Amino acid sequence: MTTSYSTKELMACVIARDLKDGEDLQVGFGLPVPEVATRLAHLNHGPNMNLIFLGAKMNIWENQNSPLPEFSWDNRVVRWSESYSDKGHRFDSIRKWSKRVFFISGLQIDQFGNTNLIGLKRENDLNRFELRGPGSIGVPTLTSHVGRYYIVANRHDTKTFVKKCDFISAFGWGDGGHDARTRLALPGGGPKFCITPLAVLDFEERSKAMRIHSVHPGVSLQQVLANTDFELVVPKCIKETKPPTQKEILTIRNKIDLKGSLRD
Repeated sequence: MTTSYSTKELMACVIARDLKDGEDLQVGFGLPVPEVATRLAHLNHGPNMNLIFLGAKMNIWENQNSPLPEFSWDNRVVRWSESYSDKGHRFDSIRKWSKRVFFISGLQIDQFGNTNLIGLKRENDLNRFELRGPGSIGVPTLTSHVGRYYIVANRHDTKTFVKKCDFISAFGWGDGGHDARTRLALPGGGPKFCITPLAVLDFEERSKAMRIHSVHPGVSLQQVLANTDFELVVPKCIKETKPPTQKEILTIRNKIDLKGSLRD
């Protein structure tokens, strides 16, 4: 019996459960938790999902009993693709943005779901970066248009969850308000959840301020609040994140993440 699980495996399960059959799930480079989540959702309940990794569009349902490439930077991913372009899927060819789901991370994340992948300012020298991030190629377009996207944080601390991002690479809910995106004529649905090593966060309906959706097993509310540099909306009833099921863990370890990347 598999009873233990890692925090990253828990995060992947949280995402997978929220994905719907028939959706196009697009994952960028270097995001192992969303990659595992999309594959898990596809194998467990989404035979009609399309998985898009770095230009390779695949549906692995019929090959689910065969060994799969570990992650998208494994070139063997092309073997499973229905279509492939080394330039990726052109944005101007996408016709059904509403059924497309995207995943991002951030060096910084603020209380309205704006994220920063560009870099961190150097104190007292605004012409230099303290840390240069990977950049935002493709992210502004996708997060502006997709039906919804998920923010996946590798860390939950006050350096990551900040009052204001130094730069914004993905516009979440701006300065707040349910109409923050429509005021800018952004057609997409915006961020739905922010999944972190401590909790699942969503956005309060009217203010769009970040709110606690659930706290992971073994984590206290005070831990979440202490590691966030802005005031989170706290509901009256604090839910605990549902742990992975036996089936989910076995699927991850036996069919998806064979090398245990999410257990490191």
